[in-house]
Amino acid sequence: MNKLIIHQFECLSDNYGVLIHDPETNQTASIDAPDAMAIKKELENKKWKLTHILVTHKHLDHIGGLDDLKKDYNPFIIGPKYEEESIELLDKTVLDQEFFDFANRPVKVIHTPGHTLGHIVYWIENDNLLFAGDTIFAMGCGRVFEGSHDQMLASLNKIKNLPENTIVYCGHEYTIANANFALSIEPNNKNLCSRIEQVKELRSENKPTLPTTIRIELDTNPFLRTDSPEIQRSLNLLNSDSKNIFSKLRTKKDSF
Repeated sequence: MNKLIIHQFECLSDNYGVLIHDPETNQTASIDAPDAMAIKKELENKKWKLTHILVTHKHLDHIGGLDDLKKDYNPFIIGPKYEEESIELLDKTVLDQEFFDFANRPVKVIHTPGHTLGHIVYWIENDNLLFAGDTIFAMGCGRVFEGSHDQMLASLNKIKNLPENTIVYCGHEYTIANANFALSIEPNNKNLCSRIEQVKELRSENKPTLPTTIRIELDTNPFLRTDSPEIQRSLNLLNSDSKNIFSKLRTKKDSF
């Protein structure tokens, strides 16, 4: 089986568009639809025809291009069952732990409430790929708009338990801001300090800091590191439980 070709590009103010192409079947999926014009341009450059859109959640910067893309390509649009009333044009709705086929490989749906209550992510185990929307970012996680902190922690734990070599594509380029917060909480983390230098260099050259991997996030993302004594001490929560630590981290980040 051929490996999927992944094409990532920046659009809107800080979103990432991601196209997944299978040269064997010629199927091409867009992860979300942040910007129809940008997606069309990338499809034309690649000479790919859009066959699928995989929607992670209902926020406008992830579904704003659905209408135009449906008119131009008539792709098969898949999205979260719990948000079907907020997302028009869905051809198929999916639930937690459900599988569907894309390019002759199973795609697993994982429900990750927190950022929104219906948020889902897509895991393609055959290719070690996770398309995470706004649940996790490089050295960060999504703001908790609708769910609870406990829900978001549980969602991140689902991601944390995926294979460490999983390549993670996220919805936004928030890495520098996330890195600055992570450093303020865990300044003696050598992996973090090293990663921040790499990230600064990439951004100075206007290059993306994504994708990341589960392994890199386990080493550097404070929201996956509630067991770190340094983070616990920074929050005055030494030996507290992970729910308290995560909640304080997320609250601090909201006003950082």
